[in-house]
Amino acid sequence: MSEKKKYDFVPLCFRVSPEERAWLERNAGSMTISAFIRWLIFGDDATPRKRRVKRPIKDYRILAQLFALIKQTQCWNNLNQIARGINSNTWIVTPETEKLLQEACKAIIEIRTMLMKALGLNESNDS
Repeated sequence: MSEKKKYDFVPLCFRVSPEERAWLERNAGSMTISAFIRWLIFGDDATPRKRRVKRPIKDYRILAQLFALIKQTQCWNNLNQIARGINSNTWIVTPETEKLLQEACKAIIEIRTMLMKALGLNESNDS
């Protein structure tokens, strides 16, 4: 038998007209509509909500470099050619195809490393 999950907050739903919804959106500013309604009802006594911890991007410069690398690299085309060859049983390992595969692997490893840096993660944090 599974235990029921205990919720700290109980949802409350109600309907509003399109005009009322527009008024709420206009007047909420940067608040969510839900937070704005709680503030209207309870004022500063409203219980703050727990927020999910986001993993913000740590370095936008690295992320920009990553997108530039993705745009200029041919590894996606190379991988597509390799996959097509494997799926059609026409994949023949030659020095040229082996080089294409190695280049694609290097590009993917570089992209992964840059993405991890941009997100502020290290190798031990990945799953």
